[in-house]
Amino acid sequence: MLLDDRHVLTCAHVVGDAGAAPGGITSHVRISSVACRPEWSRTAQVAPGTWVYEPGTQRGDVALLELDEPADCGIRTTLWKAPISGGTVQVYGFPDTAPFGMGTDARLAGSGHRQGEWGLLKRVRAGDPWIEPGYSGAGAMAVDGEFEGRVIGIVVADFVDGDAKAAWMLPTETMLTYLPRIREFTGGDRTDELGSSHGELPGDVLGDPLRLALTQELTRLLDSDWSGTVVVGTGGTTAVGDSWLVRLVRTADPAARATVTDAELTGAPGDTVLGLGAIDAAYDARGKSVADVSGYLTGRFGLPGGDAHEVRRQLLRRRPPACLVVGGVDRAQDPEALVEELLGQLAARARSRGVRLVLGFEGTPPADLAYDVSLDPEPLRGDAARGVTAAEVQTVVGQLAAAEDTASALQQEWGVRFFAAPRLPTRAAPRLRVRLAVARATEPNPELTAVHDRAVDARAALARFDHDLRRMIATYQDLSAGLELHRVRAARYFGDEDRRLAEQHAPAARALRTEPIDLVAARKLVGRYTDEVNRRIEEG
Repeated sequence: MLLDDRHVLTCAHVVGDAGAAPGGITSHVRISSVACRPEWSRTAQVAPGTWVYEPGTQRGDVALLELDEPADCGIRTTLWKAPISGGTVQVYGFPDTAPFGMGTDARLAGSGHRQGEWGLLKRVRAGDPWIEPGYSGAGAMAVDGEFEGRVIGIVVADFVDGDAKAAWMLPTETMLTYLPRIREFTGGDRTDELGSSHGELPGDVLGDPLRLALTQELTRLLDSDWSGTVVVGTGGTTAVGDSWLVRLVRTADPAARATVTDAELTGAPGDTVLGLGAIDAAYDARGKSVADVSGYLTGRFGLPGGDAHEVRRQLLRRRPPACLVVGGVDRAQDPEALVEELLGQLAARARSRGVRLVLGFEGTPPADLAYDVSLDPEPLRGDAARGVTAAEVQTVVGQLAAAEDTASALQQEWGVRFFAAPRLPTRAAPRLRVRLAVARATEPNPELTAVHDRAVDARAALARFDHDLRRMIATYQDLSAGLELHRVRAARYFGDEDRRLAEQHAPAARALRTEPIDLVAARKLVGRYTDEVNRRIEEG
C-alpha cells in the first residue's frame, strides 16, 4: 500500500518471501504499482527498525519500505484508527488467477482470542471472491458507516478450510505501536484514553480477590450479547481504584495488545481478558469538560459532531452499536452537566439501542441515573446472628442469575413493545457474585447473610416484574383475539365491505400493532368496535 511518494506499507512475510528481509539474500525488492497512470516500478528496501514478524503467531507481520526513487504519483494514504468490532471493509488484491486485480468485501468480526493482535474478517456473501495469497498487505477500506472510504488496517493472512473461509487484518493502532514512523500517515482518535499511562497492562491487579471478581463480572457482560449500562465503583471505603478497569480495557485495545505477550494473556485467570476490539472507546473524564468528552467521541467514532445532545443522538443511532467506557465521571469539570447533557440519556437508552456503556464513579452515582447493572465494590452489611454458608449463598445467587436472564429475555421479546411497561429490575447477581467472592474468603462472614438476603429480595422484585409484564401480554393477546373474532363475525353478518365497521376496525387494529402499544387506548378502541358489532347484530 502506497503511503506517499517514498513509502510503502506491506506485510513482512511478503518481503521475506522475496528474500529482502533484514539479513536476507538481497537488501532490495522491486515494487510495481497500478495505482497511478502511467504505472511505475521502483526498487525499495526495508526502513531501519520497521520489520515486525513473528512466524507461527497472530502478531505483527508488517514492514515499511522506502523507495529508492520517488514514485511521483501524488498519492497519500491516511490510515485511520477506527473501531474493529463490526462493519464492512473492501480489500483489493492480486491473486494468481486475477493478474489485473480483484476486490472483495469482508465483515469485521473483532476477535474472540485471548491472544494475538489480528482482527478477524469474515465473508459477507457465500460464492463471492475471497481473500487468498496475493491480498497480503492490501488496505482494508471501510465501505459503510462513519469511516466509509477510509483505510483502517491491512490484510495479513487468509484461512480456507473447505467452505469455511476467513482472514485477518492488522489494525492501524497496532501497526502504529510497532511503527511510530507512520504516525504522520494516521488519523482518528485512539481506542484507549483511560488511565494516566498508555499501552502497558497495570500489574498486580488480579491477585486481589475484589479486583479479580470485578474484572470477571465485567468481562462476562462485555463478552456476551448483553447490552445496557453498567455502573462501576472505583473509590469508596474499599479503595479498589480503577487499575482493574484500565487493565481490562487494554486487553481489548489493538495498540496495547502489541505490548503484551501471548503468554501473559493466556496465563491470566479465566474471564479476565476481552476479545480484541471488544471495547470501541475508553475515556478518562477526570478534569475534562463536556466538550472534551463529546470531542473525543466524535473523533473516535467518526461522527458528524455538534453539541453534546447531537453527539449522544448520533451514538445511539450508530450501527453497529458502540461499546464505550467512561471513567471518572464524577471527577469531570462539571459532573452534573456531563450526565445531564450527554451520559444520562445515553445510559437510559443504551439497552434498547444495543449499546454497551460502562460508567466509572469514584463516589456514589447520581440517584436519578438509569443503569442496568451496578458493580459497586462496597461491602454489604449482614446479620451476624443468622449464619449461612457460602455454598448456600452461591446457590441462591445462581438462581437469581438464571431468573435475571429469563426476565431479560421476556423484556426483549415483549417489554419493549408496550407503552408504560414495567421496568426491568437492575441486575443484582453480578454485584452479589463480587461480594460473595470476597466474603467467602473469610467464612464465616456476616456479609454472606447480606448477600443471601439481597438475592432473595431481588428474586421477589423479578417475580413482580414477571407478573406485571405477563398481565400486559395477556391483555394484549385477549384484545387481539377479541378484535379478530368480532371482525370475522362482522364479515359473516355484514360482509367485508361494511364501511362504518371498517372505519372503527382500522384504528383499533392500528393501536394493537403500532409500538409502543398503549393498551389503555387500544382497549377503548377495541371495545368501541366490538360494541358496535354486537349492537348491529342484535338489531338484526
